[in-house]
Amino acid sequence: MPSRPDPAPPPYLSRLGTERPDIALCRASSLVARAADAHARDQGLGVGHHLVLKMLSEVGPHSQRALSEELRIDRSVMVGVADDLEREGYIRRERLPEDRRAYAVTITTSGRRALARAEKTIPGFLTATFAALTPSERTQLTTLLVKLLTPPAGKQMND
Repeated sequence: MPSRPDPAPPPYLSRLGTERPDIALCRASSLVARAADAHARDQGLGVGHHLVLKMLSEVGPHSQRALSEELRIDRSVMVGVADDLEREGYIRRERLPEDRRAYAVTITTSGRRALARAEKTIPGFLTATFAALTPSERTQLTTLLVKLLTPPAGKQMND
């Protein structure tokens, strides 16, 4: 009976990832981000667009600055996202009476419908994207990522 060949060593990036979780997370994040961008484009909304609509739907009107900070979208990118959403009729921007330089951003009925359509596709996207993980591993990963994204009390993310 022929002998089995020695298993191939793990690819370099996999080995490096065991030593450097920062690099593993960056590479995994890049893969997931590309998949999310492609999925979002298929739904007619960019990832940033989807995030803005979701936040506005769940927590109500906010300034563009607050959306940018909370969702960690660069302010210059946020302007383009808001412009796109307003052009599609998904949001309404109105000057804040207390600060005429700032806008209050509100989701419209049309924006809620677009968000609902996109949200229906998310479970399938997540299942496909994280197919290498068991449901328990996916829950554990989510818990750990939320922990990384939540700064300790009194600290900012970039401190």
